Amino acid sequence: MGVTAILLAAGRGERFGADKTQVILRGRPLWRYAYDTFRSMREITEIGIVAHADHVEAFRELADDADFVVAGGTTRGESARRGVEAATQETLLIHDAARPFVSAEVIKRVIDGLETADAVAACVPVVDTIKQVVGEDVATLDRNRLVAMQTPQGTKRNLLLRAYDEVSQEFTDEMALLEQIGVRPYLVAGDAANFKVTTPEDLLRAAGFLGAPETRTGLGYDIHPFATDDRPMMLGGVRFDGPGLDGHSDADVLLHAVTDSILGAVGLGDIGQHFPNTDPQWRGAPSSVFLHHAARLVREAGWEILHLDATVIAEQPKIMSKAREIREAIAASVGLAADRVSVKATTNEKLGALGRSEGIAAFAVATVRQSP
Repeated sequence: MGVTAILLAAGRGERFGADKTQVILRGRPLWRYAYDTFRSMREITEIGIVAHADHVEAFRELADDADFVVAGGTTRGESARRGVEAATQETLLIHDAARPFVSAEVIKRVIDGLETADAVAACVPVVDTIKQVVGEDVATLDRNRLVAMQTPQGTKRNLLLRAYDEVSQEFTDEMALLEQIGVRPYLVAGDAANFKVTTPEDLLRAAGFLGAPETRTGLGYDIHPFATDDRPMMLGGVRFDGPGLDGHSDADVLLHAVTDSILGAVGLGDIGQHFPNTDPQWRGAPSSVFLHHAARLVREAGWEILHLDATVIAEQPKIMSKAREIREAIAASVGLAADRVSVKATTNEKLGALGRSEGIAAFAVATVRQSP
């Protein structure tokens, strides 16, 4: 049988404080974890996404292999209905995108259940004692008779469309809706890992399921000759006396090396790809612009900068006289504390072009870690 999986990603994330499906978790959008699991299964013949109206085009670009992406409504029920109407298969699975760790085994149990039942859902036993509070009355419920509902929830397309037409009340899941038209759901075992990310604390829990965050290092190197004109000398975002360096931008060799180390740690290319020296808009530009841009790209990719270590190779000027200013300038550009930035200097002992004071070179190493 053909099966359509519908991923609901149209929520507003009011309890989370933002659109949680757009949150990056270890370099991937939260919704992508479940999407990739469904996409990998041969039983799923069609997959669609219901997105917030503001994000439909973004989803179409990021999930270009999706069979459909439609805008959701103002409620979960409205959003689910739009996904159901867009589906072409009679057998449907509806899943909350905020449940990133649904397993293929759970999905398969729901699909198998639909061979004999009209509605199937995953659930897990309730492990806490549950109290029902009505005004001042408090009653203890028998947890042995309670389960917590999960997704995916599966049923037939015609049943859901009928329920949407006949039931005006809003429900938080498809099984509760189908119960109103007399359909009794069949429950299969879910998985504790298939929890819903509802609060920022849940996101930390989700990160824990992925194990320790990865740590990487990136190496940057740059070299510039001294200029023949009277342009200022800029090193690490700080001005020095004496002749400047030749280059398309302000030729800050130290910031260029640091920028490349950050980009390299996350595999985002190099400074020349983002700011080519053939582009006139970067002529004479301060290199702090490049460094700030690189730091932003790294954060957007789901990484955080932990430490920067740089060495300048120059006979002149005396770099360490302004080392503190340089560290503070670099730290401000990338959003670090100054004690997480190290700047050192050495000479080339009169050897080679650098030893003859024909230019300045710099090395930098960036340490980054996946964000929680």
